[in-house]
Amino acid sequence: MGSILDSYPDYASTTKLDDLRATEYSYLDEKGHLYLDFTGSGLAAKSQFTAHESRLRQTLFGNPHSTNPASQSATDHVEEARARVLEHLNASPEEYTAIFTLNATGAARLVAEAYPFKRQTRLVLTSDNHNSVNGLREFARRSHAQTVYVPVRSPELRVDPSDLMSALKRRRGLFNSAGRSRNGLFAYPVQSNFSGVRHPLSWIPAAQKEGYDVLVDAAAYLSSSKLDLSPTGVQPEFVIVSWYKLFGYPTGVGCLVVRRDALARLASSRPWFSGGTIKAAAVGIPWHVMAPAEAAFEDGTVNFLSIPDVKFGLDWLSGIGMSLIETRVRCLTGWCLDRLQNLQHSDGSPMVRLYGPTDMEMRGGTISFNFLDVSGRIVDERLVAIESSAEKISLRTGCFCNPGAGETAFGLDKRALMSLTKIQSNSMDNYLRLIAPVGAVRISFGFMSTTDDVDRFLDFAERTYRDRLTTTNGLPPHEGC
Repeated sequence: MGSILDSYPDYASTTKLDDLRATEYSYLDEKGHLYLDFTGSGLAAKSQFTAHESRLRQTLFGNPHSTNPASQSATDHVEEARARVLEHLNASPEEYTAIFTLNATGAARLVAEAYPFKRQTRLVLTSDNHNSVNGLREFARRSHAQTVYVPVRSPELRVDPSDLMSALKRRRGLFNSAGRSRNGLFAYPVQSNFSGVRHPLSWIPAAQKEGYDVLVDAAAYLSSSKLDLSPTGVQPEFVIVSWYKLFGYPTGVGCLVVRRDALARLASSRPWFSGGTIKAAAVGIPWHVMAPAEAAFEDGTVNFLSIPDVKFGLDWLSGIGMSLIETRVRCLTGWCLDRLQNLQHSDGSPMVRLYGPTDMEMRGGTISFNFLDVSGRIVDERLVAIESSAEKISLRTGCFCNPGAGETAFGLDKRALMSLTKIQSNSMDNYLRLIAPVGAVRISFGFMSTTDDVDRFLDFAERTYRDRLTTTNGLPPHEGC
């Protein structure tokens, strides 16, 4: 196949990122490592670590809940990071605030445990949500709210708009007809972590028009694209973010970006309080007063030594340019997709089965697939994990914490899934034998990825799996899915 410029001429505008790869991310090539798991985690630049160390060396930081100079330093840096988050998302601080959490999962849980689910409301989820969002259904169930899944459909693993609108439509007698009532919560990923599919942002106002609050999982999307929360963009009630997925560092810091009017509705429903979330509490009587706004949701002491690194990371991305990042990821993903589809065994049979879109229309930098051996059988993803690791290739295998997309991709209907409830076993393999295959291979690109990375991966694929007959003998057991 020819140069990437033949099919993706825009790639030429991103060549300055090769210089960044050679300096800030030189550890990749120095260690001979091929990193293809950017949906799992971004990579940190050397400058990010230098900035963190410099800040700690030059300034004294103390617990933000105290009142002293060291405490004020920590508070100032945390608030600067909070303001920078809103700026990056073009969100007005009068309309939105940012709540720092341990991770994106923690952000989703904040909404789940405080959302006022009740029998008359429903939780609507697309079936390709990450398990961190699927878990919301347990809180809905305990409050007797109905959970409705909107399926993704093969082969592109997209949602049929008519299915979505049917799920969101008001139903007479089920919901209160008052104009200000909330019909429930609609949650979906702006970009699927399984297939890379980008679902329309237009779903946000459409669901709100039907009386739903909207939670968007932006963890995969924001690594290569901007989300505009201004009045001229979209304004979901809740956005969950994981910062290490954007720029690799810090870990242990996520974020819930939330509309202030929605936050006020959650505040009265928080199931507990802790240090930092209240203004006062009594022991002699069951009485407490919650702290205002975001403070009521930041349990305990926030990670005040790492949260300032979020500001540096966002400044780092802005300095590179999100438009440039998006172009780089789009071109490399498209070029790799094209070449994967051209891989063949000597008899002309395909070497790859893709799950999701086969072109770059409404998709991000994530590709999910399985290799096919010369007999046409799927190469077990555990074998791919072992053999790619041996060549210092980091990719993802398994189910990617996204069971719904996998069920559609692998053709698993409800009847097949019901068989899982009929056996009692501690072994994942005993379950998976009933419904296999359930795993795949996932590769994903970042702005410091290069054409050499694509070449090296495709070379590995051809050398390792072309004209080969594979077995599962000797593979380790599945640990989970």
